[in-house]
Amino acid sequence: MKILIIGSGGREHALAWKLSQEAEVHAAPGNPGMVSCAQCHSVAVSDHYGLVGLARKIGADLVVVGPENPLIDGVADVMRTVGLNVFGPGRDGAQLEGSKAFAKTLMHEAYVPTASYKICTDPQSAIQFARDLASEGKHVAVKASGAAFGKGVVVCSSAADAEDAIDMMLVKKEFLEAGETIVVEERLYGREFSLLSLCTDGGFLSLPLAQDYKRVGTGDTGLNTGGMGSYSPLEWVSPDLLRQTEERVVAPMLGALEERSIPFRGTLFSGLLVQDGVPYCLEYNVRFGDPETQSVVARIGKGLAAALLACAKGESIPDVEVLERSAVTVVLASEGYPGKYRKGVPISLPADLGPNAVVFHAGTAVQDGQLVTGGGRVLAVTGWGDTLESARLHAYDAVSKISFEGMHYRTDIGDS
Repeated sequence: MKILIIGSGGREHALAWKLSQEAEVHAAPGNPGMVSCAQCHSVAVSDHYGLVGLARKIGADLVVVGPENPLIDGVADVMRTVGLNVFGPGRDGAQLEGSKAFAKTLMHEAYVPTASYKICTDPQSAIQFARDLASEGKHVAVKASGAAFGKGVVVCSSAADAEDAIDMMLVKKEFLEAGETIVVEERLYGREFSLLSLCTDGGFLSLPLAQDYKRVGTGDTGLNTGGMGSYSPLEWVSPDLLRQTEERVVAPMLGALEERSIPFRGTLFSGLLVQDGVPYCLEYNVRFGDPETQSVVARIGKGLAAALLACAKGESIPDVEVLERSAVTVVLASEGYPGKYRKGVPISLPADLGPNAVVFHAGTAVQDGQLVTGGGRVLAVTGWGDTLESARLHAYDAVSKISFEGMHYRTDIGDS
């Protein structure tokens, strides 16, 4: 089987690493780390027709779209029009991530448990709803409706914080088009987890659960990021809670899409929070999570390539082997991230990180033969072992062998 992966981040590197164990993998555009497991081609993710030409040239049996933006822009529709097998929803289905307002509306229609909310385009109505929630003793979360690279959510601890967030999005327009419409909702409290479900026509298969860490600092301090680490499995999520989540969050949403004649062949990422024993849906994404994927693929054995191809064709999904081991992923970030950061900082990365660890490139580049930083989240180091503690030890031991000026990371990933 020949597989073309679209994208250039840590998620795409992790997918390429796993899928290359079962197939010939190509990537567009890929990244410096992916050359060890895939043939990279310099075609941009925004060049839909260039990607079609590449897929045809290499004879791709399957195209896997990694990032959300090309899905929201309709790349899967373009490719399916010419007969390619694509893992990833079309433009209509991708609105689950492209528009939080759209997602909230469908949650309401499908009776998916979620926080009370109001969709707003003017600051006055948004501020009034935030004040109404505050008068009931509730806190607020303010979300840009559009895709904002995982950073468009402000969790507020006071009415003043909420008004500042509303001002930032609707008045100062710091999120540009992504923040022209916002969702103001009740802030829920509880433990969070992520569920990645492979979806085909009329069915789905859930992959191992993962938990990510959004805030930049150890102990959940500092600003929100795109994700600073993850681990899997989650002993605190019982089989019954997983069943509830599939029955109340995954299946109803797929049913709501079907009622609107919107096919969904790809990953439905459910971001969840458990409050009083009930799994509430915080958000849906329409692609593999990052950095959840890095931990999840380390716990998968055989069968992922066949499962993704079946989804792309709308067929029944074959089983995917799940290994009896734990995985921990630690993200190494540039100095200043999630704010302003430098690029082009030389990276010291040994070739051998040990038999129980792997490094996935997220934001790297090569300058004059030297591997350098090229983004805010630079590398993701995944370790695995028989227990969560052994996986943590392998991950952090590998981290200790890597360095670049200003490198920072959380020290509590997997420390549940």
